[in-house]
Amino acid sequence: MSSFSRSSRIQPLATGALAGVLFLLPCAYAAAQEQNVELRIVADRIRSQGYTCRNPSSVERSEAESMPNEPVYVLQCDGISYRVRLIPDQAAEVSEIK
Repeated sequence: MSSFSRSSRIQPLATGALAGVLFLLPCAYAAAQEQNVELRIVADRIRSQGYTCRNPSSVERSEAESMPNEPVYVLQCDGISYRVRLIPDQAAEVSEIK
């Protein structure tokens, strides 16, 4: 039988698991903050062009439709969704998704 008690063997594992969680939390927080920034930017942009977007809930970049310097996002608002292409120095191209 080993001279180490069960708790002395588990403690390093628990400490390592906790360290892993603490390491990942800032990464998850940063990703959530980035998502919130994109959500605000896209929603504000279409509102400035006269579109209605109450309570924007999510935004997702469409890599398949995006081009260099022209990202395309799918924006979810209360009761309506939009496909939004952001074009530098121009109005965004906005289309309602049915």
